[in-house]
Formats: sequence, structure tokens, C-alpha cells
Amino acid sequence: MSSELAPEDRAKTGIWGLDNILSGGFTRGHLFLVEGAPGTGKTTVALQFLLEGARTGEKCLYITLSETDPELRDGAASHGWTLGEGIEVFELLPPESLLDSEQQQSLLYSSDLELGETTKQIFEAVERVKPSRVVLDSLSEIRLLAQSSLRYRRQILSIKHYFARFNTTVMLLDDLTADVADKTVHSVAHGVLRLEELAPSYGAERRRARVIKYRGVKFRGGYHDVTISTGGLNIFPRLVASEFRNNLARTTKSSGIAEFDQLLGGGVETGSSTLVLGPAGTGKSIAAIVNVVAAVKRGEKAAMFVLDEELGLLFDRMKGLGIDLAEMQRSGKLFVEQVDAAELSPGEFAHRVRKQIDDHDIKTVVIDSLNGYQASMPEENSLILHMHELLQYLNRRGAATFMTVAQHGLVGDMKAPIDVTYLADTVILLRYFEATGSVRRAISVIKKRTGNHETTIREYRIDRRGLTIGAPLSEFQGVLRGVPIYGGVSPLLEEQAS
Repeated sequence: MSSELAPEDRAKTGIWGLDNILSGGFTRGHLFLVEGAPGTGKTTVALQFLLEGARTGEKCLYITLSETDPELRDGAASHGWTLGEGIEVFELLPPESLLDSEQQQSLLYSSDLELGETTKQIFEAVERVKPSRVVLDSLSEIRLLAQSSLRYRRQILSIKHYFARFNTTVMLLDDLTADVADKTVHSVAHGVLRLEELAPSYGAERRRARVIKYRGVKFRGGYHDVTISTGGLNIFPRLVASEFRNNLARTTKSSGIAEFDQLLGGGVETGSSTLVLGPAGTGKSIAAIVNVVAAVKRGEKAAMFVLDEELGLLFDRMKGLGIDLAEMQRSGKLFVEQVDAAELSPGEFAHRVRKQIDDHDIKTVVIDSLNGYQASMPEENSLILHMHELLQYLNRRGAATFMTVAQHGLVGDMKAPIDVTYLADTVILLRYFEATGSVRRAISVIKKRTGNHETTIREYRIDRRGLTIGAPLSEFQGVLRGVPIYGGVSPLLEEQAS
């Protein structure tokens, strides 16, 4: 297959993500099918397709057999659109004709209406307007009129050959209400786009799109997340990290804390991912945020995507530790985004991360936490694939990525809800431990692909001065068991007492 067509040979859809997965848009002069159950966004796609044509000076025609002209215009107005000059709406057998004694037959009595009459009216409208783009909504009405698969196929073929004479780009809409199993149009159409809607057990509905076929064009396969909001339908192309190959030189970046850098074997490398793993309350967020602070001090830009905590609470909590995230945000060095996992699909999340990286040349990224990210997807296998592509993309863009995962439980046998330790280049493990009758915190690095690291365990403290990490401790037992016990004297405890 080839996608080497000149831009003028493409009819852009007006939807950036759809043009992206179609390698530039629909091939001009061909017939395309957009199918999906009611409510999946077919009419919205069709209107955007015609509006894009009108914007570039093309004549466009919307032939409706199922919706009335006012209904279409009201739907367009809800997105802030006006179907003005360049777009004509032809309502086949409009309601006023039902009052005409010469027009007693209507689509309300489809068995009595000759299919030939319907086709004749469509062709007459096309010859009158002479459009470059046509939308026919919907095929379910024609399928009912045809009453047999053979007659339906012949009718679709006649429509296809008729429009081919005028080099018209045609979009057929099918709401799949008549016969879902009928694939007649699939074999006739030049390309097929399917829109789907899924209803999770909690949260907003999820929509997705898939290009089933596109003759002669290398398209982006698989499912792509879709949203419909005021302003139209958005498609977020599936992220493919292999498309972003580069030869960026890796450099080691400091966390701003000397002991932390020593534990990490000098610091964290650009183009690598770091997972901060531990039970609730151990300080996973601040362990990631200190690297954001260090990046901002170096004059670099950073981004944080917060999925679990309310931003106001996070800002206040960090300010109490001597870290003013609000000021960094005002300076334009830090971009912070609150992510609602119940409302946002993984595809849209990856798109937002990518947009921040591309628009602002960000080199430090924090995703806090993957527990919230997992909540947006019930299928863990798919989540792993999404994360794999996202981390590979960030690595190839030269960003240092920090992710946090909260383990279930506080001590003992703790498990993470999702295992991404094999995806991360560096894994930092946080634990509680008991010493001299008090609960303390321990930090260790258990994996680092990009170089050597300390195999020791260090105690750390979180207070108004931020994160303080002590010297290596040698008298630990039971760390991997999840219940570390320290038999020596804590240097940080002695420092605090003095």
C-alpha cells in the first residue's frame, strides 16, 4: 500500500486526529463509509467534513433521509457552527410534502416507496448543486427500501458509479440499525471508518474509532480514543513510539540532593524512566517533585500530571515542605495538569502529555500516580501497552520521567495494583521501618539500567525543609520481606535529638 498522494488529492476531514490516521484525509473522488450505532458521532464527523470543504471553497451537499433540516442545523449550532454558504442541506421528502395529495408515499411507509424514486431525487439534487463533497445520511433507510441484499448492493453500486462521474468525494453514514451483519457496503466503499461507544461500569462513556479498510493507503490501524465536546469530535491517534527515533545523547541530571544522587549513582539520566514505589504516606510524590525543583533551578521546563490529589491540596502540602509549585507555575517553568481518571481515556492522556512535551520542550515529567491511571482502564494488559508506548516516546524525546505507584498495605506483604517495574529504567523503593520505638522511613534503589547505583539502604525524613536523606545504613534486616527492622543507631535520629 502507498500513501504517497499529493495534498490536493486529499479531502481533509477537518478533524486533525482523523486526518492523521488516514494519512492526510479521504482520497478525492471516492466513496467512503462511516458506520456506528446511534450516538457515536457520525453526524458530527459528516458536518466537520463538509465545513472543512466549505472553508476551502468547495461546494458541499448534505442529503438527509433520517434527520430534518432544522435538526441538523440545531445540532451544528450546538457546536457553534453555521451551515451557511457552500453547504446545502437536501431533506429527502421533507415533512411538508406529506400534506401534498400527489406525495402520499413517504419514508414513514418505506415499503410503499419505490427505491428508484428515492435514488432519482438524490441524483437530481446532485446535478443541481454539483458538489465536490456529499454526505448521504443514512444507508439504513435505503437498505429498508431495497428489501433484499441483492437489490441493496446494486443500488449502492449505482450510487458509487454515478458519483465517480463527477469526481465527488462521498461519505455514506450507516447507523447499523437495519442489519448489523450486512457488509455489502464494506466491499464497495473505498474506505470504512467505524465509530464505537463503550459504557464502563463507572464514569463517562468511552468512544473509539477504527479504520477497517482504506484501499491503496497505509493508514494507522487499531483503535483510537474519541471524544465529543462543544466544537466537534476529537480523535486521538494511537501513540506509536517507534515513529520518534532519535540519537539524543544521554546526560545525568542531579536531583538537587547530594545523598539522593549518591544513592542513584550520580543522578537520573535524561531519556529514562524512574518508578517510585512504596506504600501510602512514604513520600513518593515529594521524591519525584524534588527532581522537578532541580530542573526548574537549572532553567529547564517540567510538567506534572496529577491523577490522585487535588491540586490546591498538593500545592499547599508542598509549600509546607518549602517547595512553592504555584510560583514555578506562574514563572512558566512548570506545567501542572489535573487529570480526572474517570473522565479521561488513556489515548487522550497520552495526547496531552505529548502536546506538553512538543509545545514546551519539557525535559522532566512526573506522572502521579499510575494507580489513578489504571483506574481509567479496566484492562491491565492494555494499560501496560499504553504505558510502554508513552514511556518509549518520552525517552526518545530526551525527557526524564518519574512515575509513582502506591502499593497495597503499609507493612508486610505489599503488592502493587499494576506491575510496571520491568518497564521502568530505575526503580526506587520506599519503606517504613521500626527503630528505637518509632516508625521511620527507608529508601533504596533496587534497579537501574543506565548505570551503577548504591545497593545500600538510607533513612530519609520529610519535614518543613523538604526531603532529607541520611547516610547508608548497614544493620537492616527484612527489607525485601516488607518489614525492615534496623538494629543500629539512626544518624538522622541522633541529628534530630541534638
